Amino acid sequence: MLQSADKPIKFGILPIEDRLDMSGQEFFTGMLDGSIPHPPIAHVFGFYLVAATDGQIVFEGVAKPEFTNPMGSMHGGWYGTLLDSALACAVISKSQRGQQYTTLEYKVNMIRSFPIGDIASVTGTVIHFGRRTATSEAVMVDKSGQKYAFGTTTCMAV
Repeated sequence: MLQSADKPIKFGILPIEDRLDMSGQEFFTGMLDGSIPHPPIAHVFGFYLVAATDGQIVFEGVAKPEFTNPMGSMHGGWYGTLLDSALACAVISKSQRGQQYTTLEYKVNMIRSFPIGDIASVTGTVIHFGRRTATSEAVMVDKSGQKYAFGTTTCMAV
């Protein structure tokens, strides 16, 4: 079980019917207060939700040695997973009851190698939220605010 700053985090899968019975903001508020489990991928990649507002999501995660590539630096999939999570969840945070979005495409740019063992903070922010599509951007920084990667996404209503 991953430990956030103040409490252990539970992981699991919330049935889609239950998710659709609440707004995106209610969903993430439940995750933050512990009444809704965090998704299993967050456990696998060692990141957790630290803040959620209408149109903005913040995750933190540790750059573990298990996530390195054959050259010993952080694997691009680690950046992509954390950024994609923040990008899509920012969009979901604006959804109403019964509304569902999925990623149509996303792009990630890695600027420099993230130091192994350091904590990454990834903030996703909605740029546009429409009836059929939504876009967001995300940035990954370290504790000093140094930028390591950024990305954008387009999500579509399903």
